[in-house]
Parts: sequence; C-alpha cells; structure tokens
Amino acid sequence: MNYHVIYDGNCNLCVTFVRLLESFDKGQIFRYVPMQDQATLAPWEITPQDCELGVILLDADAPERRWQGTAAIEEIGRVLPMGNLFVEAYRGLPGVKWVGDRIYEQVRDNRYTLFGKRQNTYNSPYCSECKSQSASN
Repeated sequence: MNYHVIYDGNCNLCVTFVRLLESFDKGQIFRYVPMQDQATLAPWEITPQDCELGVILLDADAPERRWQGTAAIEEIGRVLPMGNLFVEAYRGLPGVKWVGDRIYEQVRDNRYTLFGKRQNTYNSPYCSECKSQSASN
C-alpha cells in the first residue's frame, strides 16, 4: 500500500507532523508532497483551495480514494502498525470525534498564528514525484 500525504510545507505544525511520520515510516508506506508543489499535485486535480481545507491523504494505487482533514489523520493512524487500536479507541469515545473535528478546523484555520510560518517550504526526502525539490528543508 502506498499513500501520498499532502501537507502545508510552510506550516511549522504540519512539517513537525510529517517529520514524525517520516521517522516511523521511512518512506515505506507514505510519500509526502507539500501543497506548495502544484506541479506534482496537478495530475491529481488537487488545487490550492483544496489544500486549504486540511491535510489530504491520497491512495497512490487508486487516486480517486482520498481523505481530508481529521479523516486523513485517522486513516494515516489506521494504516500505521498498531495505529488502528488508537483510532478505534478515539472513535469509540462519545463526542470526542466531534470535538476533535472542531479543534482541527480551528488549528487548520489559524496554523500560522498558532505555530508560525516557515521561511522555506519543507520538501520531504520521501517524495520521488516532487517537482520542487530545490526548496530547502
């Protein structure tokens, strides 16, 4: 199984999340594409406006299958070894998913204010498809 995680490469929180995933995964399951790399995203018809709605997880084998926002985070967790246990526990607690969705929306919409904006877009070493590898990490 291969997936593309499409993240905001200018967001400190997003980059920290991607780096954490990279440390666990080492590019075995996920490839990481910054939303600023529109040349890579264009064949999947993912626009900058789509990206503003949150992280996107794209099934590389079936690109029509995609998740966004908290659904993407949950699917990433489900795919990781032993991650499904945490996702099921999270989903099983009454009201927690609803609260999590609202918190995600607030963080997404205020990410630069809350966590800062990078001067350079982070490009993961685990993206052979990426067109904009020239930006610094």
